[in-house]
Amino acid sequence: MYREWAAAAERAIVTRHLRRVWLLPGTILGRSGWPPSSDQRVHWHWNYWWQAHLLDCLIDAQRRDPTPAREATIERFLASIRLRNFGRWTNDYYDDMAWLGLAMQRAGRDVEVILAELRGAWTPEGGGGIWWRRNDRFKNAPSNGPAAILHARVGEQDRARELFEWMDSTLVDPDTGLVWDGLRVDDGELVKAIYTYCQGVFLGTCLELSEVDAAVRTVRAVAEHCAPGGVLRGQGGGDGGLFAGILARYLALAAQRLPAPEGEVARDLVLGSARACWAGASEAPGGPLFSSEWSRPAPDEASRDLSVQVGAWLLLEAAATLQQPQE
Repeated sequence: MYREWAAAAERAIVTRHLRRVWLLPGTILGRSGWPPSSDQRVHWHWNYWWQAHLLDCLIDAQRRDPTPAREATIERFLASIRLRNFGRWTNDYYDDMAWLGLAMQRAGRDVEVILAELRGAWTPEGGGGIWWRRNDRFKNAPSNGPAAILHARVGEQDRARELFEWMDSTLVDPDTGLVWDGLRVDDGELVKAIYTYCQGVFLGTCLELSEVDAAVRTVRAVAEHCAPGGVLRGQGGGDGGLFAGILARYLALAAQRLPAPEGEVARDLVLGSARACWAGASEAPGGPLFSSEWSRPAPDEASRDLSVQVGAWLLLEAAATLQQPQE
């Protein structure tokens, strides 16, 4: 069931969003909206980190159901990211670069150029951690989390642990166990906004470093505060369209790596969210059109955004990894 839903999400997004870049043969990226505006038709509207997650979904699909055609699409997609980014893998945002690095590493690519950027973003100011973007004074979970996961996956455990310890000591609410957004270094102000994104990347970091107690605490906090009725809460369109999907990815890993009862709680959150997401989808060219709020039916205005559709695809691929043989 979940595998079929993930395949349907893939077909829908490929049909509606994947197009050549600047009409150049052999290129392909995801248009940022559907139906596309004039600038989205030519990929003028450029969301580097949305494309990184779309690439990650293509890799998920290839692992679920390998085909030569999709492998070729992944190759074209990687080359097209670099082309559209004017010949570079990097940009000014360390969270963006970490996400692309994670996808590239999963695709078996060399990520040294991105790792070098992330290493250089660490400073002792504010107690440690890396910056959110160049020439900025903000350090946050959205940059430190994916960077820590990437460092851990390439064997740079010491740096990954430094980033984990900074997040754990600085950004975790002692009352709820939820992860706050970030720290404004110059005045020491904690930005205590709660995003599903931050819970996801912190949980992923915990799992990569086998920090079981912190992972268990995070799963419990998510279940209590971020999933009314057992469905992960959405956070609108734009960048927020990806947030719950990111959390679902790492909850699925938690379901496979944590003991009961938290492993079972994580599994229930992923599968319950997947069922709600699928039930709320509407029909559109190519397949289902997903809502930005999985507990409510589509379409809504935010459903136009590639981020919202990729966030749902992330969720359904995560659910597919947990599917039992009889499902």
